[in-house]
Order: sequence, then structure tokens, then C-alpha cells
Amino acid sequence: MKEKYVITIGRQFGSGGREIGRIVANKLGIKYYDKELLAEAAKESGVNTDFFEASDEKSPNIFTHSNLWAFNIGYSIGNFFSADISFSDDKLYQAQSEVIKKFAELSPCVIVGRSADYVLREHPCLISIFISASEEACIKRVIERCDCNNKEEALILIEKKNKLRSNYYNFYCDKEWGNATSYDLCIDSSKITSEQAADIIVEYVKKRIS
Repeated sequence: MKEKYVITIGRQFGSGGREIGRIVANKLGIKYYDKELLAEAAKESGVNTDFFEASDEKSPNIFTHSNLWAFNIGYSIGNFFSADISFSDDKLYQAQSEVIKKFAELSPCVIVGRSADYVLREHPCLISIFISASEEACIKRVIERCDCNNKEEALILIEKKNKLRSNYYNFYCDKEWGNATSYDLCIDSSKITSEQAADIIVEYVKKRIS
């Protein structure tokens, strides 16, 4: 069995990709990274974690000017930065990419989102997954986890989040977010349980690394 492999999981908002990724990591006994990437990248780059979280998976064209963006959401630049006030979106992406590469080198792991499949495209044993779900299933999940109160609000949030993720991925990568040809394995989580989806991924991974 190959000692170092990495599983990346792209996902539609509300598809359960994060939960499935966590289950996969538990079943394989390997590390799981999601928001942890932001904290690590912020620590290494000297930028406040709040800034990483606010700009997480959002393409640079959304933040055409850092000062204007910070002013519009009610923050001063000083609240975001602990070092370099000219820290650009590309530098944020680069810092996060370096953290992704570092984690992938340390040990087998699952990394959710943040175009990790593209960042690690030269990794010798990369297994890229994409999780999608029906609109109805995504709405149900979003409401159940209290992100929204009703179907209308949930649909608006889902469309917004998916657009942000798509723009982010398509800006930095030469592949298309959510397109089956961009990934090794695509799963519709609305057809099966998260546990079953994780089992499929684990079985696929075992065949790939055996």
C-alpha cells in the first residue's frame, strides 16, 4: 500500500461533502483538514485568521480593492492584518496552497475544498472527489443545520455559495468546478447516505493505493 496519498473533496454547498470527508478520514484513520487550513495559513503568513475566513474560497475579482472591501463590511484594515497591509488575494491563495502542500507531504489526509485537487495536481497519489446533491436535498440539509429558516432563504444561500466556490476554483485552475472530467470520482449524495458515500470513496481509495 502506498504510504503517502491525499484525498481532496470538492463539494456543492449543502451536499454534505464536509461530513462525508470527515467520515472517510475516520474510516481510513488519516488526518482531516478543512477550516484548519485557514488557521495554519494565517499563522504562517502573519495575517489575521478573520481575513482568511472572510475571503475563504472567494475569487480575487470579488475583492477588487482591499481597502474598499474592508470599509464596506465595517472593518478597518488594521483589524485584518497583523503584518502586511498590501497582502493581496493572490498571496492569500499562495499561502494557503503552501499549507495544503505541506499537509499532503506530512501524511495521508483528506482535504476539503480550496481547490486542493489543483494545488496538488503533481502529487504522485492524488485522489480527487466531487460531491453533489439534488437541489431538494441541499435545501433540506441547509435548513436542518440551521443555516437558513426556510426554503427560499436556503436556495438563495446555496446559489450564492456555489457561485463563489465556482468562481474561486475556475479563476485559479485550468479545470471547471463540478465538471466530472475535473475529478477522479463524482458522487450524488442525495441518492445515498453520507456513510454509504464514504464507503464508496474508501473502497475506491483502497483500490487506487493497493
